[in-house]
Amino acid sequence: MRGLHKKRILITGGASGIGFATARRFLEEGSQVVIFDRDPVACDRARDELPKLSGVIQVDVADEEAVAEAFLVLDGIFKGLDVLINNAGISIWHTFMEISGQEWRQVINTNLDGVFYVAQQAARRILAGGGGVILNMGSTNGLTGYPYYADYNASKAGVIELSRSMALELGPEIRVNAICPGFIMTPMQAAEYTPEMRAKFEAKVPLGRLGSPQDVAALFAFLASDEAAFINGQCFVIDGGEIAGGLASQG
Repeated sequence: MRGLHKKRILITGGASGIGFATARRFLEEGSQVVIFDRDPVACDRARDELPKLSGVIQVDVADEEAVAEAFLVLDGIFKGLDVLINNAGISIWHTFMEISGQEWRQVINTNLDGVFYVAQQAARRILAGGGGVILNMGSTNGLTGYPYYADYNASKAGVIELSRSMALELGPEIRVNAICPGFIMTPMQAAEYTPEMRAKFEAKVPLGRLGSPQDVAALFAFLASDEAAFINGQCFVIDGGEIAGGLASQG
């Protein structure tokens, strides 16, 4: 991709799943990459498996003060920032009536508040450097209803609208887009899906398979690159065609 070599990239939730695949992809593009992640074991593994990382910082993005402190550490590594991949997120499978107030806050705090905290800190640095790109992780769950993920769905719908608002306010210096994956087989999904659930989900996808973290990493790389220089304020679905038919898709 044009324009990624030597760019300074921050990836939240970068120690596993889509974030890890995205870190690997940007390193392959010749970028400089720092990871934020709250899982100490995953952070250690990322350091071992991706030795070219510029840094791995353990931080929970749901904690506003911890995010601010992590960015001070980032400042010592990069002295600026070009691209934010705002990827960190969690989900909990449960019915609407079973969601506790604590679980609701946990999901919203990570998936929506955390995106805001990180994006605001990143935007200050990107603006100071003359411009760049912010890519926020949405979901097809933020575009259409799914049962058993009401808190997650609400958080991702919020991310999509936050991204559009950011694009209006931060341009022309910063391009902002949201990426909305469908069924992607990450460790988070692997822990939740039974073989029967996986087969059911695969049957809903016209391409006949679940997506891979590498599929999403490739989209992140494209949208961060100079190839996407006129793409701003959009929501990009990457779902193998799952929601292409609207209600007709929901068999």
